[in-house]
Amino acid sequence: MAWRSSGSSNQALIDNLEKNGLIETKRVKDAMLQVDRAHYAPKNPYDDRPQPIGHQATISAPHMHANACESLLDYLEPGAKVLDIGSGSGYLTAVLANLVGPSGKVVGIDHIQPLVDMANANMAKSEEGRKMLESGQVKFVTGDGRKGWKEDAPYDVIHVGAAAAEHHKELTDQLKAPGRLFVPVSDGWSQNIYVINKKEDGSIDQICCMGCSTCL
Repeated sequence: MAWRSSGSSNQALIDNLEKNGLIETKRVKDAMLQVDRAHYAPKNPYDDRPQPIGHQATISAPHMHANACESLLDYLEPGAKVLDIGSGSGYLTAVLANLVGPSGKVVGIDHIQPLVDMANANMAKSEEGRKMLESGQVKFVTGDGRKGWKEDAPYDVIHVGAAAAEHHKELTDQLKAPGRLFVPVSDGWSQNIYVINKKEDGSIDQICCMGCSTCL
């Protein structure tokens, strides 16, 4: 049903994602409604499909963003700290910031400086986005996301937007206990999305929650 969720407006897109069972909770719906996708996707922003954003990067389809938020929701409490790896145009970073609220913090990291600049500019298109940047609730940094971002660790949640070849221990090391990591992993032929939980005692378990294609 994901590909039937496109809409003519941000409201219509989110309503269709909910109607098709891709948004399951009011918290995720409200967080996505507060972020106009048109500020982050250059063309056809309300289509439920991945789109190029330049520099050989893409913004994932809205249904993938909804799935990520729902999968991480138990750990996205007000005041939580989040690392968004492969933050791209900044869309999901903004949605995550709505979920953790003004007392929380979201760090978006990308290895491509023009995308970091783009994310800052995109967030600044709305008054709410400007407030998030000015208060430090959201910040974008340039770096190798495979190594996480130790400066603000540990995190309640780490979201990885680009497929990895393996699970990186450096990322689980930067999770709080308890904490949750959402990461697509590629074996060269296919991709699966894993939800990795770090328990209070520091032990790790993982669940393969869905298969996905390249360029989510």
